Amino acid sequence: MPATETSNQLLAPEFMSKLDQLELVSRKIFAGKLRGERRSKRRGESVEFADYRNYTPGDDLRFLDWNILARLDKLFLKLFLQEEDLHVSIILDASKSMDFGNPAKSLYTRRVAAAIGYIGLSNHDRVSLYPYAEGLVGEMAGIRGRSATRRMLDFLSRVEFESGSNLSLACKQYAIRHPQRGIVLVIGDFFDKGGYETGLKYLLGRDLDIYVIQVLSPQELDPPVTGDLQLQDVEDDDIAEVTVSRALLNRYKHNLQAYCGGLKEYCAKRGVSYLFTSTEVAFDQMVLNYLRHRGLVR
Repeated sequence: MPATETSNQLLAPEFMSKLDQLELVSRKIFAGKLRGERRSKRRGESVEFADYRNYTPGDDLRFLDWNILARLDKLFLKLFLQEEDLHVSIILDASKSMDFGNPAKSLYTRRVAAAIGYIGLSNHDRVSLYPYAEGLVGEMAGIRGRSATRRMLDFLSRVEFESGSNLSLACKQYAIRHPQRGIVLVIGDFFDKGGYETGLKYLLGRDLDIYVIQVLSPQELDPPVTGDLQLQDVEDDDIAEVTVSRALLNRYKHNLQAYCGGLKEYCAKRGVSYLFTSTEVAFDQMVLNYLRHRGLVR
């Protein structure tokens, strides 16, 4: 499918108009290198006056209040509210297991990434995209402004879902490449044989505002299979011969629920926001309602 056609499939124009009313919210104050549109509690040299302090040798004389000097014969420096960039990073699972389900997890997660990225771009945040499989497999870093929307959508439309997944290596590479603090979202199914703990620890060590969005398909939650089957792992080609009975399906569902519950508990204990969704959930409801409820957007 042509990239432009897929780009339109990711975000419809009428949905983008709804996203224009939203902004991303950080639970922390981050220091940006450039002045953005978000107010910081730090004092700087912006246009909005905040307070005064006594002049000390070496201060910039441009910010002296000459009226106070003439009236009181004392030196005071004007302080202003400083504005900051918000850095928003999206680490997107592009392993082969994501290209499964009806609707496919690959399309659903790209639409989530596109919506969050568009909200950030519309509010002049710094947006970075990092798809990963067995490590990071690409990046679009530091884009800013609504004019970058088409580039972002084209980039996401060209993400290929292949090979296995290594969340640990991907998060380690991200931590090295992206030193700025900010919001980081990890979006995927988290079906990684290496687990998720080590990867998330790399992010936790950076004092980031972390969101984990786990996306599964209806077929994974309730497999429509029975009888004697030969199952093949789509990521590493492992083969397993099984007889699928009602008892085995119940055991599978119990184990899946325990695995997802373990990820949720791991996140909760470490201040990471966790959100679970099925691709069966309407996409607009997930973005406009679920993410708002979790406090990521307002």
